[in-house]
Amino acid sequence: MTPFEPKRTALLTIDLQNDFVHPDGAYGRAGQGAPSILPLPERIRPVADALRAAGGTYISAQFTLVPRPEGEPLIAPHLKELRPFLKRGDFAPGSFGHALVDTLQPADYTVEKVNYSAFYQTRLEYIMRALDLDTLIVGGIVTNGGVASTIRDAHLRNFHTIILSDGCAAFRDEMHEATLMSLSSVAPAMRCEDVVNQLKADI
Repeated sequence: MTPFEPKRTALLTIDLQNDFVHPDGAYGRAGQGAPSILPLPERIRPVADALRAAGGTYISAQFTLVPRPEGEPLIAPHLKELRPFLKRGDFAPGSFGHALVDTLQPADYTVEKVNYSAFYQTRLEYIMRALDLDTLIVGGIVTNGGVASTIRDAHLRNFHTIILSDGCAAFRDEMHEATLMSLSSVAPAMRCEDVVNQLKADI
């Protein structure tokens, strides 16, 4: 059991938005994804509900492609090469694809992120400090990308972090498992069900 104070804790989900998860989203239309990703919202929802009931906070970090004035997105060269199917309107603020998946709506706070880490040039740290939060419970996609980068950045800022071992996924299961092992020195892992049970026991 990993102790944390619910009222000073936020659940942070990474990139659980329609363009990544929904079949009509950008990745779904391109046939990209992994079966391990699809159950995540249903698995994480009880964590959000239990944390809020205990006085905690839910923050959603959502990947964003900032549109140019004419509508074409600003895409980093490496991402354009890696994901050539991304097009105008994908991950655009206010769009269906950019939105948090229905299962997890609404978040208490939403952070638009433009890179792997939810801390990079966003308001996440401001929200954490303003609410006097010291702990992040992190879930989402992908384990070896946005999740890992965010956890390491949280560690550098002296925030305590917990990774949801079954509330994260990668495109390959072996990559997910390797990343959990790699992060174990900075973020203890807990299953979603165990977090919920701990929160309910504390109420």
